[in-house]
Amino acid sequence: MPNLTLSEAEALAADALVRCGTAEAAARSVARALVGAEADGLKGHGLSRVAPYAAQVRAGKVAGDAVPLASRPRPGLLAIDAAHGFAYPAIDLALEALPGVARQQGVAAAGIRRSHHCGAAGRPVEALAEQSCVALLFANTPAAMAPWGGRQAVFGTNPLAFACPLPGRAPIVVDLALSKVARANIVGAAKRGEPIPEGWALDAEGRPTTDATAALDGTMVPLGDAKGTALALMVELLAAGLVGARFAGEASSFLDTAGDPPGTGQLILALDASALSPDAPERFAALAGAIEAQDGARLPGSRRLGLRRRAAEGGLDVAEALVAEIRAL
Repeated sequence: MPNLTLSEAEALAADALVRCGTAEAAARSVARALVGAEADGLKGHGLSRVAPYAAQVRAGKVAGDAVPLASRPRPGLLAIDAAHGFAYPAIDLALEALPGVARQQGVAAAGIRRSHHCGAAGRPVEALAEQSCVALLFANTPAAMAPWGGRQAVFGTNPLAFACPLPGRAPIVVDLALSKVARANIVGAAKRGEPIPEGWALDAEGRPTTDATAALDGTMVPLGDAKGTALALMVELLAAGLVGARFAGEASSFLDTAGDPPGTGQLILALDASALSPDAPERFAALAGAIEAQDGARLPGSRRLGLRRRAAEGGLDVAEALVAEIRAL
């Protein structure tokens, strides 16, 4: 199994995307995000995405030369048009502006429309927390979950993420999809021809299934049953309705070249961590310490940070077939 440094992995991904028609700046942004997710152990948002992304650029489903544009409709708001390009350059644009606006206003928000797959949702909020912000991200995705009691998918798996700073250490990061498992896990199982555990998904008739392909033709089981679909509705309204993006049921797939661009959306909120209470970061640390003081308890993301350190020191072990697939694009 080849071992790649993080910079080698980024070059591998970026060069492949450029060969397939992506502008170099956008390709570098995408590659950083994918390799960052790979290093964190989030392989469903990592290098496995390079080939389908590249295919979508070649098909015109993603505008490889798109340049995101930002406007300021209100002092604390950014409206960003991703222009049917990749989400990552638009998110980069939001991350450049939000901390400064949050320091001035106390709170800032960026709404991104005409967007695409945003990958590991925890990474943008973590970057904001590293700049002394409390941050939230909401993203809608193509339809994959039915409303509770229904059979037709109208919600995406709709990830949401939260991060807050801790003095002298990595931020607390919460990153979760609102399906019981991330859809990428089922996509991976289908690609490998493996079954999935019962309870992850339903087939097109609404019956529990362990067949990954049938699951992709059906719907995902929501996290927390009816509560999960209520949260998915909230994310649709925030990440699509509020910002002018397409709802899940109007969006084409992130996974293939069929149809027009997905046009989904993201909403990112950033609050100055000390605006309401100067000692808020220390209070965050106190609660984190109370959790970590218990045997067997841990903060969300501790495994991810360990994998990230290991990748930074020892590189990434990437399947030979995946490296060959990317090099052949």
